[in-house]
Amino acid sequence: MTPKMRPYGGEEDYWRLRALLREAFWRNGRRERCWQVARLDYWRWHGLRNVDPQPIEGLIYLWEAAGQLVAALNPEGRGEAFFQVHPDHRTPALEEEMLALAEERLAAPTPEGKRRLEVWARRDDELRRELLARHGYAPGAWPEYGRQRSLDLPIPAAPPPEGYTVRSLGGPEELPARSWASWRGFHPNEPDDKYDGWTWYRHIQSAPIYRRDLDMVAVTATGEIAAFCTLWYDDVTRTGYFEPVATVPEHQRRGLGKAVMGEAMRRVKEMGATLVTVAGFSTAANALYGSVMGCEPEITEAWGKAW
Repeated sequence: MTPKMRPYGGEEDYWRLRALLREAFWRNGRRERCWQVARLDYWRWHGLRNVDPQPIEGLIYLWEAAGQLVAALNPEGRGEAFFQVHPDHRTPALEEEMLALAEERLAAPTPEGKRRLEVWARRDDELRRELLARHGYAPGAWPEYGRQRSLDLPIPAAPPPEGYTVRSLGGPEELPARSWASWRGFHPNEPDDKYDGWTWYRHIQSAPIYRRDLDMVAVTATGEIAAFCTLWYDDVTRTGYFEPVATVPEHQRRGLGKAVMGEAMRRVKEMGATLVTVAGFSTAANALYGSVMGCEPEITEAWGKAW
């Protein structure tokens, strides 16, 4: 049966989409041919509430076959498109239809008066790469490097250096410090007067898959947060998903990133996880992730076109 498209229809569809992502992840051998549930939750509770506040309605399009949800189209940033497709229903015709809809509904205007769209495709995805090339798209210069590590392997020993302690994030009283560390870790060259407070972190903690005991921080003897990572655990797929990971600039090159990730991996393994994943763009991030995950990356590229 040919899948039929319809717009996102509300909260029930969100939970159906989460179920689709879990099923597709399993059917793909737990390879990230589409998003994990953690990334969907992070986009909704962080991206659409903190980074670029807007309603989720109008951003997601769904395809059904015989009453079952089999594919979805969504952005993450403006002018982006991600295809979430169950492997049993993936066809060239469906990908063509999804691309046409993405160009119509998700493309963003440019300062030059054009429209631009970026569609993400794995480097080993010949079907989508051929489709995008045929429609005039070209891969960009900033690929994403995704890595996975089986928790059947020994977790790398990475104790924090002297003077630091790794633990879970504290209660509400510690949210201002956690937010400030995030600002310093991800905006080291920005003036501090651009910092806009800490209440955004409450949205992070509202996400269904969030667990504070897997929201790790490395702190100094005086309680300053020097590094952090959040591990999102999906107990249905038994997979942990790291997002974000960072170290405050003045505490870098001391092994703190590896220490917080290692402790999160130990904890999630005790909960029954068998796999952890992470993805990065920058040279520094990928050096850390390579040392922790110990595997070759799988590369995903943003193919762009302006018209």
